[in-house]
Amino acid sequence: MDVERTLELRFANAAGRTVTVRVAEPRANLTAAEIEAAMNAIVEAGVFISSGGGLVGRVGARLVAREVTEYEVGA
Repeated sequence: MDVERTLELRFANAAGRTVTVRVAEPRANLTAAEIEAAMNAIVEAGVFISSGGGLVGRVGARLVAREVTEYEVGA
């Protein structure tokens, strides 16, 4: 069984909707301050544009962990 971790960065776009950017397998010791700084840099740089326009602010962030069990079965 493996645990897959994903960091979800949630932003508001120009249309007022929430846009989620997912980062697979983030570093284990990330701090809230580092996440906030990265999100600010993403908004300021205008890196992403969604169907509702550019990202205009932070909504929140969360770390999602998911247990995965793979079974080998004959083909």
